[in-house]
Amino acid sequence: MNAPAKPADEDAVLHGAKVIAAVKEAGIEYVVAVPDLHTSKGLLFPIAADKDLKLVRVCKEDETLGISAGLSYGNKRALCLFQYTGFLYAMNAIRGVGVEHKHPICMMVGLLGKEAGVTPQESKRYGVRIIEPILDAMGIERHTIETDADLPKIAPALRAAYENSRPVAILIGGRPV
Repeated sequence: MNAPAKPADEDAVLHGAKVIAAVKEAGIEYVVAVPDLHTSKGLLFPIAADKDLKLVRVCKEDETLGISAGLSYGNKRALCLFQYTGFLYAMNAIRGVGVEHKHPICMMVGLLGKEAGVTPQESKRYGVRIIEPILDAMGIERHTIETDADLPKIAPALRAAYENSRPVAILIGGRPV
């Protein structure tokens, strides 16, 4: 018997539960987050209900960096979850804490409004378009996650950030469901 045909767009899906599983696979215990429209439904709400993760809600993106760095001193792994506009807001803290002081800051950055099928640098949204060049200029490793096919990038990137004491950015281009 043949397997049922899957919808043509099934390959274009990003399942939030699978993203969360990859985060946990990397040993992340804490998620320090500013709510954002792009990832709330598929990531933030399920993280809040997850018994294995501790969610720390903050008001400003730069707060996520200080809390994450503090947790790393206690051998705890954290993920900062925010939108690209928050990344732009927190650039000085990212520079100081992550780049210059070499803390393992793991950022998951929602690319609200990024069009499907185009790279962030090809986006019509100016703010989305400049994220990768800024990360490159700062020497921060980055990985764009569009669909479930990209999920294998997450856990190794987060683990490497802690092993090498350096920041990493996971850019969430697809909207998690």
